[in-house]
Amino acid sequence: MIVKRSLAEVVAEKIKNQIISGFYKTGAKLPIEPELMRDFSVGRSSIREAVKILTNSGYLRVQQGLGTFVEDVNSTKNPLDKKFSKANLEDLDEVRRLMEMKIAEKAAINRSNEDIDLIAEHLHKRNLYAVEGNLEHCIDADIDFHTSIAIASKNEILIELYRIASKHLKKWFLFYYSDTSSFMETQIFHQDLLEAIIEKNPRKAWSVAETIIKWH
Repeated sequence: MIVKRSLAEVVAEKIKNQIISGFYKTGAKLPIEPELMRDFSVGRSSIREAVKILTNSGYLRVQQGLGTFVEDVNSTKNPLDKKFSKANLEDLDEVRRLMEMKIAEKAAINRSNEDIDLIAEHLHKRNLYAVEGNLEHCIDADIDFHTSIAIASKNEILIELYRIASKHLKKWFLFYYSDTSSFMETQIFHQDLLEAIIEKNPRKAWSVAETIIKWH
């Protein structure tokens, strides 16, 4: 049975994905209602309901007279998140790697043009920071790139699992990588992955994701 979602639920999911992908950072202020209404082509009531949904789920915080702000989604009281925080870093990385091929495959099947724009934006930033030698920002962009692919998969469980695993691995990445040379060397493979997703070629997407995993 197909369950029809309300406009507010659709908008809430899009904003949530923007938060998860890093488009809106923790502490950022959301645009005012008229701008959101224009961006999502919906009425005021849908925007307000979407904000309410995300506030109740811990993604947003409304401050009267000041605006609506992005909460730290990583601090959400989530049993799974706590489990990941206690896990061995190598185990976490193994889980992340196992997910990446399936995420790539599903993204190639289910992606939208909006997803492609977001993936491409993070890939551009990944390359920019790699060339600049900015390791921390490069790692952030790399995580955002793969997270946006997870979002394009349209599998909510995979999205959440990947987000949590990647978050806990950031410190390990900073310890493991001394510079951005590896990111520059693998940029071509990440570009190939984006092209496979654009082409809606799940088999190629899986193969390229596997290549990226073997490289690291």
